[in-house]
Amino acid sequence: MNLEGFFSRVKRTKPKFKLPLAALISICALPVVLTIMFYALRSNTGAMGWTDNNIAVPVRGFLGLLSSVYPFSMMEVLCTVAGVGLIYYLIMTGMVTARRRGKLKILAKRLLAVVVAALYIWSLFCWLWNSGYHAPGFAEKNGFTGDGVKLEELIAVTWMFAEKANELSSLVDRDEDGKYIADRRGMFAASTDIFHDIIDEFPDLDGRVYRPKAMMFSWLMSRTGYTGIYFALTGESNININAPGYLMPATVAHEQAHQLGVFAEDEANFIGIVACLSSGNPVFEYAGYMLGLTHLLNAVMSEDFDAWLEIYASLSADVMKDRWENHDYWLSQKSVNTGVGFLDTVLTAVTETVSDTVDTIYDGYLKAQKQELGIRSYGACVDLLVEHFAVRDL
Repeated sequence: MNLEGFFSRVKRTKPKFKLPLAALISICALPVVLTIMFYALRSNTGAMGWTDNNIAVPVRGFLGLLSSVYPFSMMEVLCTVAGVGLIYYLIMTGMVTARRRGKLKILAKRLLAVVVAALYIWSLFCWLWNSGYHAPGFAEKNGFTGDGVKLEELIAVTWMFAEKANELSSLVDRDEDGKYIADRRGMFAASTDIFHDIIDEFPDLDGRVYRPKAMMFSWLMSRTGYTGIYFALTGESNININAPGYLMPATVAHEQAHQLGVFAEDEANFIGIVACLSSGNPVFEYAGYMLGLTHLLNAVMSEDFDAWLEIYASLSADVMKDRWENHDYWLSQKSVNTGVGFLDTVLTAVTETVSDTVDTIYDGYLKAQKQELGIRSYGACVDLLVEHFAVRDL
């Protein structure tokens, strides 16, 4: 038997699977329709609220449960695979297009596949996460007025945060030089219980949170100036473990607030801080007071410099040491020091460009989701903190 002839005939007669045109059009059109529907309905807070409560919340919870099985960040794995896969696909597209006839047709088909895949991801993200930005927010649902705060109340709450931070600064672990020691494993393990005590006050936060994930690309997060990210498509809270440890518990609480369906950054900051303060864990309490103090001091300084100076002078040596460590760390991330002058200049310029680009994109994204302050939204938690604590016995 002529095996070569046999296999050549098999190859020639091998059936080729081809999708019907109608099915192909449907596959390409579906993400477009889903995206258009989202943008058409996003101004309807009722529809967005129903979508988030009945579709997005259960799906995000299920995805969080699935990803919690793995100790590593599924977000990083998927993003890495997607990035490498995209680069490979584009390289192969160039090679295939170059050696075949009908180059424009082939190129158009392969690029269309990339666009369709991107639209599927974006439409899912819109319905699973962006919908929550256009639904009634946490502050609205819990009776916060948003009418602004009085200066004397702002100063009083800032004093309270400063005094508590001073008190707790001696209760956290430090080395012989007084530097804060972060027990990341213990902190991550304890984080799943920190919301229990605020559910009575804020019942809509009753839900399950999962242990946060340490980011493999923490160095990249530091270079772009971010400490954590919640990823709705895997339901994970991802944490930059290279950032100074004393604020890490508050970062964890912030991302877990997103996990519980708090969307706006100022509201997630507020909930993260309050959860830390009510946790009964000195490590989380200290982080919460220190994060809140940072935003409160910034607000006081812009309104009453003398009051700011007085509060700032009252901070303990340990508190100041931690604040300066944080300042020095983020300053160090703005430049690259390899010891080679020309290379340092180039890499520092690249770092600044990448960081500015990421900020610009994220700022635009937040503003498109009704967050008018953009990346400045994080500091807007001051009004919520003052409104919440000013009515209490300070």
